[in-house]
Amino acid sequence: MDKSFEKYQKRRLQSSYLSVIISISLVLFLIGIIGLFVIKANSITEHFKEKVTMTIFLNDNAKKKDVEILKAELKKAAYTKSVTYISKKEAAKKYSEEIGEDFIKFLGDNPLKNAIDLSLKSAFVTPEKMAEIEKNLLIRSIIAEVSYDKPLIELLTKNITRLSFWMLLFSGVFTLIAVVLINSSIRLSVYSKRFTIKTMQMVGATKGFIRVPFIWKSIQLGIWGSVLSILGLVAFILYINKMIPELEMLSNYEMLGILFVAIIILGILITWISTFFATQRFLNLRTDELYY
Repeated sequence: MDKSFEKYQKRRLQSSYLSVIISISLVLFLIGIIGLFVIKANSITEHFKEKVTMTIFLNDNAKKKDVEILKAELKKAAYTKSVTYISKKEAAKKYSEEIGEDFIKFLGDNPLKNAIDLSLKSAFVTPEKMAEIEKNLLIRSIIAEVSYDKPLIELLTKNITRLSFWMLLFSGVFTLIAVVLINSSIRLSVYSKRFTIKTMQMVGATKGFIRVPFIWKSIQLGIWGSVLSILGLVAFILYINKMIPELEMLSNYEMLGILFVAIIILGILITWISTFFATQRFLNLRTDELYY
């Protein structure tokens, strides 16, 4: 009879541990997908921002030496991603190809100017920073005009700010839900051992001594759940990368590594905190309250 009861208790305990691991892995898997979305949204945002070009038109009397100095200074600037010089001859040829006729023959002269296409790093593609860059460039005597799509920059910045806010809000709410779900699973696991906790306490064991093995076990469960969720994420990433290669899911191994480490840390942290408070609750209960 005693052996049958022990086997029953052992199976029940293993079932409890398995349910905790599955709960943790599913929740962390969903959090990981949100993390992937955040990472890709950021890279997509940077991609679109860095497509924005600021065109610097040069005066016709600008000396070649001064133009080379300007190009060298722009290449060294903190905001620069790339610098491309376009002569008025090249610009005229490109424009003629676009409209399908040689406009120079019609006008008798090339009205276009030599120019420099300046691609900025994504961090500098905001209305304020681009206006400051434009102001600093126009001080130079060899620069006639600086042109870029200001309404597009304002719209892009506004939409990115709005998207970032909602993503942050959604991630915060979902993480809170994840903590509640994992906490419930941990509490159920600790609840099944409430009589063991009270017995240890009655024979003189301190709260810290009783709590340590529960916390250590929950951390182990958190690690197992994290590992399972990471395996699921790897399979998900490989599948998406195969189905939609344009997303380049495997383009940034460093960010993926950070995401996986964050999932493991989150799994450990949530299970540790949940177990601490769950055991604390049962440690503070009176014996007669254990039956309710």
